[in-house]
Amino acid sequence: MTPMKALPLLLIAYLTLGAAEVIPPTPKQTMPVPSAEDALGWKPMFDGKTLKGWTGDPKYWRCEGGAIVGEITPETIVKRNTFIIWNGTLPGDFELKAEYRISERGNSGINYHSADVAGLTFALTGPQADIDGQNKYTGQNYEERGRTFNALRGQITRIRPGQKAEVVGSVGDPKELAAFIRNGDWNEYHLIVSGGTQVHILNGHVMSVVIDDDVAARHPEGKLGVQVHVGPPMKVEYRNLRFRHPLSSDKPLPSGEGRMR
Repeated sequence: MTPMKALPLLLIAYLTLGAAEVIPPTPKQTMPVPSAEDALGWKPMFDGKTLKGWTGDPKYWRCEGGAIVGEITPETIVKRNTFIIWNGTLPGDFELKAEYRISERGNSGINYHSADVAGLTFALTGPQADIDGQNKYTGQNYEERGRTFNALRGQITRIRPGQKAEVVGSVGDPKELAAFIRNGDWNEYHLIVSGGTQVHILNGHVMSVVIDDDVAARHPEGKLGVQVHVGPPMKVEYRNLRFRHPLSSDKPLPSGEGRMR
């Protein structure tokens, strides 16, 4: 090879080596910031004045004081759990916020991605953000008329196809988490459901997480309802129920004309 031919090859090698050594700029580090979510696409599910958009038994459900009120009296003891059901449909991925207040002996819950139970009125099957006045169950993930206990308060669980829920981690001691629940006062549930992951947050604290990989058994979408439970006389109140799709806050809210039957 002549010196004249070698020169271009050396130049190409030099330029290639130089290009390979160019280091891209390091991205600027960012830190989490306070949430702006209250301004991002939340749609009300309850008007605070009527039960329009909800269907339930008026023996147990009414609108009072800006809340949906469920009450069982000594004269109206139930033989099975009964729900008031929102007339819309929750998509596969959603977020929900709702405030509740419950009596000391009360038992209730927020069912989501649920379905009607054949042959029964005001009955649902599906996952539930559990609530009770004694805070034995509050915060857990319980599947009504289904797989039952999917995660107790404090647990992170995974459900493999055809298997029971398995504990894979913890979000805290269940007794310590119970200290964040306000007895006899208003509490706020925040549910985040994405794919098979269901996160129950109460008063800003994660109470339970379920990673549901059993596609055949889980509910991909469905109804929402709140419950009065079999047991002694009780009262539960719900207010400020709101919903959004987490991936697109501009999507319209499913809705229907409500009625009380």
